[in-house]
Amino acid sequence: MPEYSSLLYEVRPDGVATITLNRPEVFNAFNDAQSYELQDAFKQVARDAQVRAVVLTGAGRAFCSGQDLKASQQAEADGGSRSFYDSLHKRYNPIIRAMRGLPKPIICRLNGVAAGAGCSLALACDAIVASTDASLIEVFINIGLVPDSGSSYFLPRLVGSLKAFELCALGSKVPADEALRLGLVNQVVAPEQLDEAAYGLAARYAAAPTKAIGLIKQMLNKSGAASLDEMLDYEAYCQQIAGESADYKEGVLAFSEKRKPAFQGR
Repeated sequence: MPEYSSLLYEVRPDGVATITLNRPEVFNAFNDAQSYELQDAFKQVARDAQVRAVVLTGAGRAFCSGQDLKASQQAEADGGSRSFYDSLHKRYNPIIRAMRGLPKPIICRLNGVAAGAGCSLALACDAIVASTDASLIEVFINIGLVPDSGSSYFLPRLVGSLKAFELCALGSKVPADEALRLGLVNQVVAPEQLDEAAYGLAARYAAAPTKAIGLIKQMLNKSGAASLDEMLDYEAYCQQIAGESADYKEGVLAFSEKRKPAFQGR
C-alpha cells in the first residue's frame, strides 16, 4: 500500500478504495506534493484489479479549498514567479484526465466546502454524495482568475451556460441543497449519514460489472462532442466489448437460473 505525505489511501475488502486529501489544517488545499500524490493514487487505482470503485473525500471539515495560496506565495518568494500554464499542465490537468479516463466509478464523498480546483475535482467525479454541511464555489473570480481544472467543461454541462456563467463570474457559493436542485450533486444527507450513503453507493458499484461501467464512462465522455451517428457507431463498438466480457456471460446465466449475478469485474 503506498504511503503519502498529503493523502490517505486504503482499499477495503469489498473492492472500494478510499483516497482522502489529508491537509486538514489548510482545508485540504493543494500544494505541489498533494497534486503529484493524487496523480499517483489514481495510477495505483487504475493498476489494482482488486479496486472496482473509488471514494474521494477530504479529511476534517473540508473537501478541498483549492490551491494553497500561501504555499504558492512562498514558492514564488523562494524561486521567482510561477507559470500558471505549466502548473495546470503538470499538476492539475493530469489529475482530471486520470479521473475521467479511469474505467472505474469515482464517488465524491463531499464532506465540506469544495472551492476552486477543489470544486473542479468534485465535479470530475462520477457521482457526488454531499453532506448538508457541504458547499461548492467557483472561487477563482474572487482573486481575479478564471475557472480551471475542468470547471469550464463540467459546469455548463451540468447546469447550463447561463447558470454556469453566473456561478463563475459572481463566485457564488452553492449550498448542498441548492446544488441538489441544480443537478450538481446526486444526493444530500445529514453529516452522520454521509459514510453510510457514500460507501453504500460505492459498494453497489464495486459489485457491478466493472468493465461495463468503464465503457459507460467512455461513452458519456465522448457523447458531449459527438454526433448521433458517431455515438451509434461507438455504442456498437462498446457493446461488442461488453458482450465478450465474463460479466455478461454471468449476467445471462444468472438470469436463466433466476438468481442474483455474482459479477467479478471482468
